[in-house]
Amino acid sequence: MNHPIGMRTDLDEVRARILEVAEEQFRRIGHHKTSMADIASDLGMSRANVYRFFPSRDAINGFICKRMLNEAADIAFAIARTNATAPEKLSRLFIAVHHHGKATLIEQKHMHDMIVAVMQENWSIVKTHIDRMVTIFEAIIREGIEAGELEVKDPAEAARAVKTAFMPFFHPLLIEHCVQHGEDTEASLREQIRFILKALGKPD
Repeated sequence: MNHPIGMRTDLDEVRARILEVAEEQFRRIGHHKTSMADIASDLGMSRANVYRFFPSRDAINGFICKRMLNEAADIAFAIARTNATAPEKLSRLFIAVHHHGKATLIEQKHMHDMIVAVMQENWSIVKTHIDRMVTIFEAIIREGIEAGELEVKDPAEAARAVKTAFMPFFHPLLIEHCVQHGEDTEASLREQIRFILKALGKPD
């Protein structure tokens, strides 16, 4: 049965409010320590009512994780739309996305832990995010080829290879591993950027 537009709007507002309160709880005490009862209590509604909108706490985790991952993709997309050269766009994109991931780990540890947990449990969310990033890489590479700034035959294949090369500085769990072991991710990232651009045939 279709809901009237006004009712759909009200339902969307309730859903958004549930996600907002859940995220506040996750940031404060962590997703593992937050129950559906906690979320319902903060909202002043019954737990059964929360379940009407989300079948489980994992479903809420997934929605919030997607929103967090979209922040990184939005950063990449904004850089892709600038007027810089393709090599400059790729360099800025890699640095900005890595810094965003590292900042989330250091400044929002509870949210970082939630993202890692969801990425390990829900491949569809991960795949959608990675596919979006690869699409952005491919668009920049195509522009670079057309402008004579890059020299590769297959932009789609090159974009997938770039994704693989960038993964240690992109995946939350790999970033955490590097930081925990005191690795200089900034220096390693600069080296990797030089390697990627050389592989893409950036003219000297």
